[in-house]
Amino acid sequence: MIVRMWRGPVPKEKKAAYVDYLKTTGLKDYASTPGNLATYLLCRDRGAEVEFLTLTLWDSIEAIKAFAGENYATARYYPEDKAFLIRFADEAEHFEVAVGPDEVRAL
Repeated sequence: MIVRMWRGPVPKEKKAAYVDYLKTTGLKDYASTPGNLATYLLCRDRGAEVEFLTLTLWDSIEAIKAFAGENYATARYYPEDKAFLIRFADEAEHFEVAVGPDEVRAL
């Protein structure tokens, strides 16, 4: 299993609008791509900003490539993102899951 993570800040006053926007774009696209196992959107207040983290679980790098393209480490943006994001991360991060929940429960 591969975890794909991306972070981006938005102004605090745009938090609710950004969540609504992501439900119809990125999150919907992640969830509808074969091989996507789970999609989470996390956020935390950082003063005048709200930092968002998308955390998605995939069954393989090939599945991520189906969503993001051959250069899958490059962050994927939509034109409307400019209306929300304060800064743009160039890349998404990827981690292989070394120990999964079933193994942890068995400990």
